Amino acid sequence: MLRFYTINALALVIFFGLLLGGFFGDVPVWLYVLFVLIWIVITAIGSFQIRWNYHLQSLNHNYKVSKNYVSITFDDGPNPDYTPKVLALLKKHGAKATFFLIGKNADMYSELVQQIINEGHSIGNHSFSHAKNFGFFSSKKVVADLNHANALLKEITGKELKLFRPPFGVTNPNIKKALRKTGHKSIGWSKRSLDTTNLSEEKIFKRITTNLKKGDVILLHDSSAKTLAVLEQLLLFLQSHELQSVPVDQLLEIEAYA
Repeated sequence: MLRFYTINALALVIFFGLLLGGFFGDVPVWLYVLFVLIWIVITAIGSFQIRWNYHLQSLNHNYKVSKNYVSITFDDGPNPDYTPKVLALLKKHGAKATFFLIGKNADMYSELVQQIINEGHSIGNHSFSHAKNFGFFSSKKVVADLNHANALLKEITGKELKLFRPPFGVTNPNIKKALRKTGHKSIGWSKRSLDTTNLSEEKIFKRITTNLKKGDVILLHDSSAKTLAVLEQLLLFLQSHELQSVPVDQLLEIEAYA
């Protein structure tokens, strides 16, 4: 798999090779432009593909798990309209999940945060702000944002959160540096549902269940009626295939709280 430092080291070698070639011969300008464009494209894709572990190590699955476990995870909550319905479906089917909560939402709906915990699910930090430009935050600003969310959620639950899912799944050197300071573990996914897009319920369900296997981490959002419909189908699918959804910390065999 591609890594940021490996690509940069290789890029430097190629760049100096081009400079050397230009010094002793004739290297066309378009070759320099092509080189820079390729580097930009690889870096951009790596920043948005959390499963690449391009900038930092994220835990995206656990295919070595001995039991038939998968983990359903929900981002962007709590949501007053949909989180209670998600919790009801999970309870109905005896499933457990992990909710990556936005701090400002948790502040408004603290009773839902407590309900999630009381019903046996785990929670993680999904930033306080979930700002659209989160990927452009300085490391200092990322640290402040995560600590703000952690402090708020500790006040609500009494728990010091260790799990973090980057907003939009974006990673970069600043986020890597920030996580070293906060001590959070980055949690990704192996099955991205795209349930916040215009895809139909049928296509979302197919995206999740095609080649679904034990150890997979599924990404959903507790923020729409479409997700509720998919979730119910998914829970029935898991039961029929003898798979069990557990909190992501249980699947990954790590601690959710300090």
